[in-house]
Amino acid sequence: MAQYILSLDQGTTSSRAIVFDHDGHVVSVAQQEFPQIYPRPGWVEHDPEAIWQSQLSTARRAMEKANADAADIAGIGVTNQRETTLVWDRKTGEPIANAIVWQCRRTADMCETLRSAGHEALFLQQTGLVLDAYFSGTKIQWLLDHVPGARARAEAGELAFGTIDSFLIWRLTGGKVHATDASNASRTLIFNIQRGQWDEQLLAILRIPPALLPEVRASSSSFGESEAEWFGAPIPISGVAGDQQAATFGQACFREGLAKNTYGTGCFMLLNTGHKPVLSRNGLLTTVGWQLSGGGKPSDATTYCLEGSVFIAGASVQWLRDELKIIAHAHETEALARSVDDTAGVYFVPAFVGLGAPYWDQHARGAIVGLTRGSNRAHLARAALEAIAYQSRDVLEAMQSDAGHALKALRVDGGAALNDWLMQFQADMLGVPVERPVVTETTALGAAYLAGLAVGYWHDQQELESQWRAEKVFEPNMRESGRARLYDGWKQAVARVRL
Repeated sequence: MAQYILSLDQGTTSSRAIVFDHDGHVVSVAQQEFPQIYPRPGWVEHDPEAIWQSQLSTARRAMEKANADAADIAGIGVTNQRETTLVWDRKTGEPIANAIVWQCRRTADMCETLRSAGHEALFLQQTGLVLDAYFSGTKIQWLLDHVPGARARAEAGELAFGTIDSFLIWRLTGGKVHATDASNASRTLIFNIQRGQWDEQLLAILRIPPALLPEVRASSSSFGESEAEWFGAPIPISGVAGDQQAATFGQACFREGLAKNTYGTGCFMLLNTGHKPVLSRNGLLTTVGWQLSGGGKPSDATTYCLEGSVFIAGASVQWLRDELKIIAHAHETEALARSVDDTAGVYFVPAFVGLGAPYWDQHARGAIVGLTRGSNRAHLARAALEAIAYQSRDVLEAMQSDAGHALKALRVDGGAALNDWLMQFQADMLGVPVERPVVTETTALGAAYLAGLAVGYWHDQQELESQWRAEKVFEPNMRESGRARLYDGWKQAVARVRL
């Protein structure tokens, strides 16, 4: 019997592959960064070939490190940076342009035009999403309008659209499968989450030919097999989910009311709202969490979530490292934050690509406020970490209002979740315990869980739930008056960048 599950975790700045065992423990990891492309201010692109080659390379290296061949892998799970948009040739598999990354703001004016035309309410009702350049729909339209001949070729059925999961599945299966899962589809701005299918009305508004689209399948189901040339023999591809939904599944947030926050390039909080979509009144997104295959009605197989998306979290620390060069490594920020009692009044609002939930201000830009002659790099590093926690509180307050109840605890994961100072400040700022699991690779683990369920490697969600363990719990210890004072300063700083 196969011993492991292979999870492909294709992120915004790197491709990773992790081999998991039956207890959900990490057996081996391989990771490779790839270049970020910035053609113009506010534009972000990726080379699809760099993504493919880095992901294939890490998958092979992770298997090699685990001393595993294809026969040892029960299934492949795929999780991915969401909304990033590719269009490729169906015959050759060659992309017609670089991928437009979720962070890219080039279609902000297109979203404003759609809003001015009165389409905002329709998109919100059908997709659970706000009209923002973040999502795939306007990115597809932009590619069809700006790549010579693309629209005619798309209408003739010669091209294929996909988010990163679809592109990887296409390449892994040798072009045999053009599919996505319900969680990724729900992030495109053209998927009707009420009916669980592509929305013809929205496709017409965005002028996107249906022939371009992948088939939507359950997150835990068959997506074909990898070609033998990649790993020596075919391996079933049996689980797919967008990175934040996968992390929620990996955190075992299977019950309504459970929530997690992932601290990565951005910051993403998801709350399980059960089998019915809850439309937000406070600037949050309604999204498909995951869909399981099997008997019963489709609605019973679909779990929905409320989501708050913060565009820039860990990326602000990267900015301190790569652009300002005041740190050499991200982990230095923890010691710097501890080296000062506070930020000395400095607030860092990292609105490099606008502000996400609950503001959805596409035109806001970053600012550092409260600088004095005595401000130093420790104050700035601490302000960058504090900004991550403040933005998460912004989201939680909106989430609690929509859900109608207060959160009792927050499960956390992602790279910055390993920063003890930040997690303690997060607990202080939220006023609830922050729970960090033993296995923090929850995004990859969620994809592995979905893949394993589909092939019988794990029996059910109860078995998975029993594997979740807290490694450390951070209890809030800040007085309410101090919490309120700091947060009020943050709100004032945000107001300045929105002028």
